[in-house]
Amino acid sequence: MTTVQDSHDGWGAGRDRWFTLGRVSLIGLALLVIAIAATTTYRSADSAAAAGPAKFDAAKYGAATYQPKVVPAIEKRAVDIVTLQRAIAADTGAAGARYGTREGTSPYSYAVKLTGTAGTVTSGLLAVTVPGIANTHVNIQVGPAINGTALRDAAGFIKFGQFTNQVDYADAGTALNTEMKSKVLSSLDVAALKGKQVTVVGAMTPLTSDLFTVTPVSFQAAS
Repeated sequence: MTTVQDSHDGWGAGRDRWFTLGRVSLIGLALLVIAIAATTTYRSADSAAAAGPAKFDAAKYGAATYQPKVVPAIEKRAVDIVTLQRAIAADTGAAGARYGTREGTSPYSYAVKLTGTAGTVTSGLLAVTVPGIANTHVNIQVGPAINGTALRDAAGFIKFGQFTNQVDYADAGTALNTEMKSKVLSSLDVAALKGKQVTVVGAMTPLTSDLFTVTPVSFQAAS
């Protein structure tokens, strides 16, 4: 009988110890949860987004960069298109190294100036006959669509490393084209240009030596 009583007493003591340990564990767990909650900062989706890198504002970049920076840079770098055409025809690499700018191994872009006689407009391109140029077609982009990133690339100071990614870099080029349309082309009477002498300063990224397509930053037509 004593043995049975001892057995029961041992089980009861073990049970009490188990419940005691359980209570201690639960208390410790509760204290841990309270500590974590007290030191955790909760952010809404809006505040979390605000804490990250600012989203690239292409329109703001274009307005802040085109007129005050890109236009003066292209005007300063502009080489006469006749001189450039002859240099490219003689040695494309040497012409690029002397007159052009590029990012990595991309094609060279150039700032150019030209005076010639306006021809017809086809698919947003105004043909211009430039004295002294042979075997090369010269066109000016007059919209409404403005293609390429010549303004961005020929300016000489805009580099890929200044942007977060390729999308922002491309958007910067588009934004400069948009600003140019507003500042240069919006008041241009394209239909009245044929046969007139025009003087243009702009940028181009020729892929062949027989076709120059210029994106203008300055366009003057004789009255």
